[in-house]
Amino acid sequence: MILDAVRSGDATRTGIMYKAYLSHMQVKEYISHMEQSALVQYEAGTQVYRITDKGSKLMHLYEEIVETVSSGQEDGFLKVQV
Repeated sequence: MILDAVRSGDATRTGIMYKAYLSHMQVKEYISHMEQSALVQYEAGTQVYRITDKGSKLMHLYEEIVETVSSGQEDGFLKVQV
């Protein structure tokens, strides 16, 4: 949800908190980890977080996985193809 919040536009820490439904401490911890992993970067001049290319690739892969899993569901169960 943090990457999605950052991807949707200029995101401040407070904006991310509200969009991702997280506390200040949670956002602080998660953003720190995401910066170290090069998924987001902080722009001091504008005081916003932006998603990096690596973060965008991760979001794309995540969306593909969700789509693949969702398309295999029928009545709450996954179809297994052999």
